[in-house]
Amino acid sequence: MNKIYSRLWPYIKRYLSYTIIAVVSTLIVSATSALIAWMVKPLMDHIFVNKDSDLLLVISFSVTSVFAVKAFFTYLQSYMLQYASYRIINDLRDDLFDHLIYLPLSEYHKTDTGNLMSRMINDVGSFSRLGATAIKDMLQQTFTIIGLLVVVYMRDWKLAIIATLVFPFAGLFVNKYGKRMRRVSRKAQESIADILSALQESFTGIRIIKAFTMEEREKERFGRENEIYTGLVIKTSRISSTVSPTMEVFAGVGIGLTLFYGGSNVIGGTMTPGDFFSFTAALAMLYPPVKSLSGLHNSMQQAIAAAERVVEMFDMPTEKDVIDAGKDLPVNITDGIEFRSVSFRYAGKEEDVLNGVDLTIKKGEVVALVGSSGGGKTTLVNMIPRFHDVVGGSITIDGTDIREFKLRSLRERISIVTQDTILFNDTVAVNIAYGSDKYSPEQIADAAKAAHADGFIARMPSGYDTFVGEKGVLLSGGEKQRVSIARALLKDSPILILDEATSSLDTESERIVQKALENLMKGRTTLVIAHRLSTIINADKIVVIDKGTVAAEGRHQELLGKSPIYKRLYEMQFGRMEGDKVEAV
Repeated sequence: MNKIYSRLWPYIKRYLSYTIIAVVSTLIVSATSALIAWMVKPLMDHIFVNKDSDLLLVISFSVTSVFAVKAFFTYLQSYMLQYASYRIINDLRDDLFDHLIYLPLSEYHKTDTGNLMSRMINDVGSFSRLGATAIKDMLQQTFTIIGLLVVVYMRDWKLAIIATLVFPFAGLFVNKYGKRMRRVSRKAQESIADILSALQESFTGIRIIKAFTMEEREKERFGRENEIYTGLVIKTSRISSTVSPTMEVFAGVGIGLTLFYGGSNVIGGTMTPGDFFSFTAALAMLYPPVKSLSGLHNSMQQAIAAAERVVEMFDMPTEKDVIDAGKDLPVNITDGIEFRSVSFRYAGKEEDVLNGVDLTIKKGEVVALVGSSGGGKTTLVNMIPRFHDVVGGSITIDGTDIREFKLRSLRERISIVTQDTILFNDTVAVNIAYGSDKYSPEQIADAAKAAHADGFIARMPSGYDTFVGEKGVLLSGGEKQRVSIARALLKDSPILILDEATSSLDTESERIVQKALENLMKGRTTLVIAHRLSTIINADKIVVIDKGTVAAEGRHQELLGKSPIYKRLYEMQFGRMEGDKVEAV
């Protein structure tokens, strides 16, 4: 709990003045409730018993004034606290996104997208309900209870002890059920994250679902997750529903004892009717806030469960400390990239994905990585922009360990074109110039021309201002890839990584994209991962990766003679051709 409060305090502190005004207003509202109960005695004794008509006017005006004051400060405390609460939620959500966007890729691999979205929207949203209603009501009810307790103890302390005898038992009951509520609420919040994950996967994979006619399977899968969540919500409802009637029983016991003891005192003449009715009025006004407070306790437990999940996210390590720490990587690379005894394994795995990799890539060289799937090719290239860090060994650029460079500077010097092209739901121009507004329309158009994308862009309804849809759904595979290449051209980085950039394209699209890639590779240090050997036969160097190690390296003809693995891959694609030759492309 202390950890949660200490993490939230900086946000509360920003809007403390609004909160203070709200708390003061709440004190006044609570005081008016106690004042109304206090005024019952003179109303009974001096007006209804002694028939004092002069005091009747004073008390009537006073009651009206008290209600007017209560109404004004009720508005003030409600607005001020809600304003502070919503601003806190806004800041918290901004900071949480800022934290999440800097998480390393390894954290995204471990945590599904639906879970992150649930925490971002649902769990943080719980604070909104906590701040806007629960805290306001809890403060008001607590102060009201204190004020009314002062009244009942001043009227008759013995009677007050009898009336409030049930409070400790009620508190134990509420605390017990509150702990259960927190546990079940956390499970419910985890369950809604599973539902969001199922939705996200179903909607993004809708094409595959329809292709395999798996609508019913996905319906059943969602139904199972939904049923689990519904069961947990019903359980929380059962717990919260138990609290109110149980508090009614406690209230009935307290009021019953009060009526018997207090009524006996009035009959015996040791207590005036005014004292008794003032006490009874205060007591009657006291039990509703106690009952309400018990319900609010459950709401607080739900909010605390959400807070725990949010704090857990803030505890995830990010790349913020290294994004701008270190030195800048020069724009012009002089020597190249070198892998020195590089080893790597994924968290939780027992075997290394890479094991003692030694590889030198000279400036301006085109190096192709080939090998069986799962051999470590993509992991190897992903270590250059530090999507993963080495477990053993080092990677250097111009003789300097890449961990000494600013992460931002390192990644600014690297362009990546992958098989799974990622475009954003924005215009063609924005996607080509992604990440910067410094490029002119002419520069964007020049990049598109070099990427052989200007032709299809000109045919689009609004040209460069045409929206491409979510993930570029309105473009074909080849068109998306050419926009991605234009983006890399415009970035103009000295290091280029091509990860299966043409593997999912048809022959005609591959031919056009290959021309665009040739323009992109000019003058750049390039690493190419390709299953289609026809696209990398002319590479300066081909490196065969097998089971996380460099099995062989050399040019195409050289590897056909000395690498059984490369020869097998070649023959699988081209068959046994006379002289082991193929026309260079």
